Amino acid sequence: MSIRPAPLRAAALVAAGFVVVRVLYRVLFNGADAAGPVVLPLPEFPLPPPFAHVVLLGPATAGGLWDAAVSALPIALTILAFGLLNAVLDVPRILARGARRGPLRGVARTLAVAWAGLPALADAVRRVRFAQRLRGERGGPRLLAPVLERTLERATAVAAAFELRGLAGHPVDGACERPVELRDLALGHRGDAASVVLVDALDLGPGTLTLLTGATGSGKSTLLRALAGLHTHLDGGTLSGRLSVVGHDRVGTPPRDTARLVGVVLQDPREGFATERVRDEIGLTLELRGVDATIVRARVEEIARRIGIEALLGRELQGLSAGEATLVAIAAAIAEHPIVLLVDEPLADLDTAFRARIVDLLDALAHDAGICVIVAEHRRAEFAGVADARLDLVGGVARPADVGADAGAVTTASGAGSGSGAGAGPGPEELIADAAAAPTRPRASTKRDEPALLAVDVTVRHGDTIAVDGASLTVHAGEVVALTGPNGAGKSSLLVALATRGDDGVALVPDASDDLFTCTSVAAECARTDRRARVAHGATAARLAEFLSLDPASPAFGERLLRHPRDLSLGERRCLAIAIQSAREPRVLLVDEPTRGLDPAAWALVASAIARTAERGAAVLVATHDAGFVAALADRVLPMRAGVLGEPFAPASTATDPTATAAFGAEGRDLHVPAPAPAPAASSRPQSAPVQPPTADGDAAGPPKRSTQPARSARGIRLGLLALVVANLAALAAFTWPLTAPALPAQATAAAPVAALALAPLAALLVLAALDGTVRSAHTLALLGTLAAIGAAVRIVGTGVGGVEAVFILLILAGRAFGARFGLLLGLLTIALSTIVTGTFGPWTPFQMFACAWVGAGAGLLPRRSRRVPRWGEAAMLSVYGVLASYAFGLIMNLWFWPFAIGTGSGISYEPGAPIGQNLASFLLYSLVTSSLTWDTLRAITTVIGVLTVGTAVLAAFRRAKPVPAGGTDNGAPNGGAGGGIRTRRQTEKYFASG
Repeated sequence: MSIRPAPLRAAALVAAGFVVVRVLYRVLFNGADAAGPVVLPLPEFPLPPPFAHVVLLGPATAGGLWDAAVSALPIALTILAFGLLNAVLDVPRILARGARRGPLRGVARTLAVAWAGLPALADAVRRVRFAQRLRGERGGPRLLAPVLERTLERATAVAAAFELRGLAGHPVDGACERPVELRDLALGHRGDAASVVLVDALDLGPGTLTLLTGATGSGKSTLLRALAGLHTHLDGGTLSGRLSVVGHDRVGTPPRDTARLVGVVLQDPREGFATERVRDEIGLTLELRGVDATIVRARVEEIARRIGIEALLGRELQGLSAGEATLVAIAAAIAEHPIVLLVDEPLADLDTAFRARIVDLLDALAHDAGICVIVAEHRRAEFAGVADARLDLVGGVARPADVGADAGAVTTASGAGSGSGAGAGPGPEELIADAAAAPTRPRASTKRDEPALLAVDVTVRHGDTIAVDGASLTVHAGEVVALTGPNGAGKSSLLVALATRGDDGVALVPDASDDLFTCTSVAAECARTDRRARVAHGATAARLAEFLSLDPASPAFGERLLRHPRDLSLGERRCLAIAIQSAREPRVLLVDEPTRGLDPAAWALVASAIARTAERGAAVLVATHDAGFVAALADRVLPMRAGVLGEPFAPASTATDPTATAAFGAEGRDLHVPAPAPAPAASSRPQSAPVQPPTADGDAAGPPKRSTQPARSARGIRLGLLALVVANLAALAAFTWPLTAPALPAQATAAAPVAALALAPLAALLVLAALDGTVRSAHTLALLGTLAAIGAAVRIVGTGVGGVEAVFILLILAGRAFGARFGLLLGLLTIALSTIVTGTFGPWTPFQMFACAWVGAGAGLLPRRSRRVPRWGEAAMLSVYGVLASYAFGLIMNLWFWPFAIGTGSGISYEPGAPIGQNLASFLLYSLVTSSLTWDTLRAITTVIGVLTVGTAVLAAFRRAKPVPAGGTDNGAPNGGAGGGIRTRRQTEKYFASG
C-alpha cells in the first residue's frame, strides 16, 4: 500500500487550524471564562437586541482556553482520519472499476473523463495563452472563452471517441457479407434545412476500398458520420431513407453497440484520444468491453506488430507526430477486427513518407484483411491505384465517379508521377485562377533588396531534445519562402522561435489558428483587431473580404460577419487568422501549414491571401508539406530535416532535383497541386422529412436489424424524479438541522448532528444514482466531465481565498445553458473532483457538493430569455442571481457547520433547548462576522464581474456545444445479431494473426 503524504499534511494543517479557530471563537464571544488564572484580561461588550444574549470578548482564563482546545479535538481527529483515507486511496483505479460496472457507472465514467481531462485542460490553457501572446495581448478573463471553446471541442471529440469505442454499449453481431447498404438517403443538419447530403443507392461489399471525394462542406464527413452512427446519435442530425451498416439499421442502433464491428478514424485523431499512452489507446475498446487484461495486451501487441508501431506502445500520445498519431488511431480502430473501417482525411497533415505508408496500410486492410474500407480524402491521386470505387459529392449529391479521373492531370500539372514533365497540363497558377479567380503571382514580383527577416544561429531545445540546430536564414520584403521537410523536422519550432524573439514586426499564424479567435462573431473579431492594431474601423473586415474575393457590402459577406468564427469554413477561418495577424502590417508574416486539409477552392483562397500579403510588401515564411503551394507561390525553398536547415533551391527544380524532392519527405509523391472543384450542381431532388426505419418484415434483400432497446417507462421516470426530490429534501434537512432539531422528540435531539452528517452523503449518493442514467449519452458524459475538470481546476487555482470563488461563474453559466439537471450534476461532480485531486475530502464535502449543485440548478430554473430581451438583460438577470446565490451559499454552508465550529459555552453557541429566535440570532451574528460581510460579499462581486465580462461569450460557446437528443434509443438490452459473414470474419482475423 502506497501513501501520498500531501493529503495527510493538508489534513494536519486543517485540523490544527480548526483548533486555533475554536479557541479564537471562544475568546471573541465570551466563552473562555473558566477556572484558572486570567490569561487575557479583555473588557466585555454586551450587544443590543436581538443579540442581547451575546457578549463580545471578556476575560479569558487558562482553563477556558484549554477547554476550548479540548472541545475541538473530536472534529480535528475526524479531519485527520479523512486525511489518512485520502492518502491511501488509489483514485484512478477506483474510478476505472466504477466505470465498468456498478450502479453509478455513468457518474464514475464522468469523473474518469474529468480526471483524464485535467492535463488536456492545462494544454488548452497553454495553447490559448500562446495564441493571445501572438496577438500581442495579455492574459485575463478573456482567456476563459477561447479556453472553453478549445476544451468543448475536445469534449465533443472525446464524446465521439467513447461512443465509437463502445462506452455503455450492448455489443451486437454483424453481417459481414452486407457491410453497407443504403437507399434514398437524405442527411440533414440541425437548424439548417438547406444542408443536406443525398445518396440514391450504395452497396459496398467486404474487401473493398471506397474513396469519398468532394469540396470542403460537400458532405463527406457528414456521410461518414452517418455511417458511423454519430450523425443521428451524437450530432442531432436528421436521416431519411434506409441506411444499414453491418446488417443493422443505423437510426435504431447507436455507435456504442456496433463498436466491435465498425472502426472509425475521425479528422485530427489526436483530438479524439481518450487515454494518455499509445498502448492504452489501442486497447480501449477491449477494455470498455471488459476483456481480460492478458488478452488485451496480446491483441494490442499483435495490432502494433502488424502495423509496425511496436516502438510507440510505451509512448505518450501527446508527443506523437501527426503521422504517428494517424497510425495509432487506425490501430485503435481495428483492434476488434471490424467489418467496416471509416477514415476521414487521413493524409491531411502528413509528409510524403507517412502518406504513402497510410495508403499502403489501408490498401492492405481492404484487400488482404477483407475489411470494407471507406476513406474521405481530398488527395484522390494518392488513392488512384488502390481504390475500388469512388463517390464524388458535388453540391451535397453523391455520384459515382471514375477512380482515376483527374488523377493524371493533377500529377502531370505538378510535374511528377507520369514522368511527362512540368510542361504537360495546366500549370499551378492556372489552377489557382480556375479555382478562385485569384490573380496569378509572377515569381518574385514584389521582392525588395532589404532583408525583412535576418536570423542567425537559432537553436531551440525542448528538454534534452534539440528541435532546431543553429538555423540561419534571410527573407526579403515581398518574398515568399517555403520551409519544407518531413513531420518532426523542426519547422514549427523554428517559426515559434522567430515569432517570440520580442520583435513586434514579426507575426505568426500558428497551425492551430482557431486559437486566435476570442469573440462570438466575425464582426466582433474584426472590430477587436482594429482596436488592438489601432487601425481604421472596418480595416480588418475589408481585408478579410479581399481575401475571400467578396464585396464588403455584399449580403454574402455580411452573413459571414454575423457567424461565430469557428462556424466559418476551414479555408475562411485560415483567411480570418491571416487577416488578424496581418492587421498591424508586420514586416514578416510566418504561417504554419496554411493549406492543411483544404479542398482546391479553399486552398486557392488561402494561397491568394498569402500572395496578397506578400504583394503589400511583407516577407512571408511558410512551413508546409504542400509542394503545389510551393510551386505556385514560393520564391525560394528552405529544406529542413532533423532540426537542420539545408541549402535553399528554386521551386521550379522540384520536378527533377532529388535534393528538392527529398525536402518533402520522400521521392516526389508529395508534388501535388489540387485540381479545381467542379461547380456544385443544384439538386432537383426534394428534401425528405425523416421517416421511420424499415420494419422487420421488409424487402427480400434482408432488412437491417432494429434496436430492441426499451425506452424508459413513465413509471421509472416518475420514480427517478421522486428519488431526486426526496434526496434533495433530505440534504436540505441535513443543512438546517440546527433549526429543525427543536421539533424532534427530546431523546432524539442529541442525535441530530450525527444524523445530519450521515444523511448528507447518503443524499448525495441518492441524487447521483437518480441522475446516473442521464449521463449515459457519450456527448453529455464528455461535456459534463470536461466542465467538471474546468471547475475543479478553477476551484483549485482560486482556492476561494477571501471569497474569490470563480467556480460560481462556471456553474451559473453552465446551468443556464444546459439546464437544471446538468447544473445540479456539475456542481456535485466539480466539488467531488476538486476534493479528490487535492486530497481534502472530508465530512464537509457532501454539504459543499449540494450547495454548489443548487447554485448550478437554480440558474437552470431561471426564466428563459425572450427574443425581445437583449443579451445584456440576460447578463443582468444572471448577475442578480449570482449575488443572491453567493449570499445563500454562505448562509446555508454556515448553518450546518455553525454548531461544530463554535462548540458549546460561547455567546453564540447553538443551544438545543433555546428558543428558535435566540438560535437564529446567534447564527446570523456568526454568519455576519465570519462570512457574509467578507467572503460572501467578495464572492458576489467576483461572480458579477465574471458574468458581465465573459458571460455572453461563454454562453455562446456552451450553446454551440449543447447536447442534442439522440436519434435512436439510449439504454436497454442488446440487439439481435444479423448472423452470417463467418468466412470474411475469419479472413480478417487471419490477416491480423499473420506477419
